[in-house]
Amino acid sequence: MTTRFRTRAFLICFVPFAVLLACSFWMIQRSVESTVRDGLRASFGENQLAIARIHAKSDLQNSRFLKVAGENAALKAGMQLLLSHPGNAEARRTVEDQLRELGEHMGFDFLLIAAPNGTPQAAVARQHATDGRTQLIPVDPRLLNRAGNGLLPIGGRTYSVASVPVDQNDENIGVLSVGAYFDFSEFTTSAVLVHNGKVIESNIPGISFDRLDAALAGCDDRTECNVRLQGANWISLAMQSYGGGYKLRSLENVDQATAPIQSRLNRLFLTLTLICVLVALLCSLAESQTIVKPLGAVVSHLRQTVRTGVLTEFKGQPSSVLEIRELAEIFNRAAVSVQAAGEELQSANLEFVGSLANALDARDRYTSGHSRRVSDLACATAAAMQLGPAHVERIRIGAILHDMGKIGISDSVLQKPGRLTDEEFAHVKEHPVIGRRILEGVQGLAAYLPAVELHHENWDGSGYPRGQQGEETPIDARIIHVSDAYDAMTTDRSYRRGMTHERAISILIENAGIQFDPRIVEVFVNLPREILTRHAAPPERGDTVEESAMAVAG
Repeated sequence: MTTRFRTRAFLICFVPFAVLLACSFWMIQRSVESTVRDGLRASFGENQLAIARIHAKSDLQNSRFLKVAGENAALKAGMQLLLSHPGNAEARRTVEDQLRELGEHMGFDFLLIAAPNGTPQAAVARQHATDGRTQLIPVDPRLLNRAGNGLLPIGGRTYSVASVPVDQNDENIGVLSVGAYFDFSEFTTSAVLVHNGKVIESNIPGISFDRLDAALAGCDDRTECNVRLQGANWISLAMQSYGGGYKLRSLENVDQATAPIQSRLNRLFLTLTLICVLVALLCSLAESQTIVKPLGAVVSHLRQTVRTGVLTEFKGQPSSVLEIRELAEIFNRAAVSVQAAGEELQSANLEFVGSLANALDARDRYTSGHSRRVSDLACATAAAMQLGPAHVERIRIGAILHDMGKIGISDSVLQKPGRLTDEEFAHVKEHPVIGRRILEGVQGLAAYLPAVELHHENWDGSGYPRGQQGEETPIDARIIHVSDAYDAMTTDRSYRRGMTHERAISILIENAGIQFDPRIVEVFVNLPREILTRHAAPPERGDTVEESAMAVAG
């Protein structure tokens, strides 16, 4: 029990601490993730500023290049020719050659000439040749959208385009657009290019565009959003909007970024957990010495009380815990009260037993005092046999109650002056069973029922009511049987005179091993004479054999 109690005490101490530890870990983990996210956002913000500065420089440089290119006299002449002959193929090829030369000179990857209304007329784009080199080749203007700024996909490649109007004598003669290849390899962070909600470019390896579309579906125009990709948490920020439905969004794996920190935290908390478990174990052991051990001693004492049926005061060492000391004091006060109540109840039981015996003896002047005399003789015999005090006390009360069943026998039979008939004697033989039935309904008298019911069982099995042999009959009943027979033989009855002590002793010896336990008879006949002859008849009287037999039968 103490072990189980100690285990429960340990769990009560440890479980709340473990829960607190887990909650603390969860809160710190969330705080770390939040800190990392904030750091990522700051990093993304810096990247956006860097990209914006790059774009600003690029736009400024492009604007300078565009102004220089727009002032090219040969280009203006070609544009005027196209403006005059919009469908002339020769004029378009001339302009394409001029655009190719201008692009190679200035390093553009894309050039476009459009009419004043924005309709594409001639264009060239850099493509890879079969020998691995790149060159500007003509592009069918019909495949292009209207001229403008932003991103432009051509032949599976995307270009960043800027435009400038070309004037001749304060008259607009068209639009010149130049661009550079939009290369994702320039980005140091993971990013995707989205066009009208669909991913068209990505530098994230191993993730298809469909999965990226599904993950970014909830982002829309939001500057920042959290997404799930490949079972991991990512954060996405809007980096750049190019117009025409083109947007650039950055992506960063938060779990991957926080993994090193979380690994360190896991090792740290594992170490802390082991330390805390050890501390909790030591605390529980210490607690078992101050709380569990004293309580276990009290419970053990109570269990001993249940086994013995006697509630005694607790004599254990006082605990240092005030509540346990108070518990022990209250228990001891309760034990004293129960003991006092038990003594009062025992006294009441004894008074009740005495009253029952007196009520029985009052029915017949010949049997007056019989129960008390049998009780005295039986107690003397039990003491001579060195039985314990509690056993002797049980025999004493059992002897007082042994003839209680004769209350159920009619006076005409009990006080009949002559020999009993077989029917009458059979009726008398019912008194042990009647006595048991009377007393078994009284709480506290269960220990005396064998003496009441079996005190007429004979050693050879010829007795009643069960016909038990030898030591099948409890020793209480066997001792009372000898004492009962002796008192019955030595006292006057309505149907005979009491016999002498010597005669009664001789009859007991003659019937030892037949009616009586020979060992008990041996002890009984060697009791001090003054104990046995206290109520015996005068020695000069004699008794017939028939009278002796009736006396022994009880």
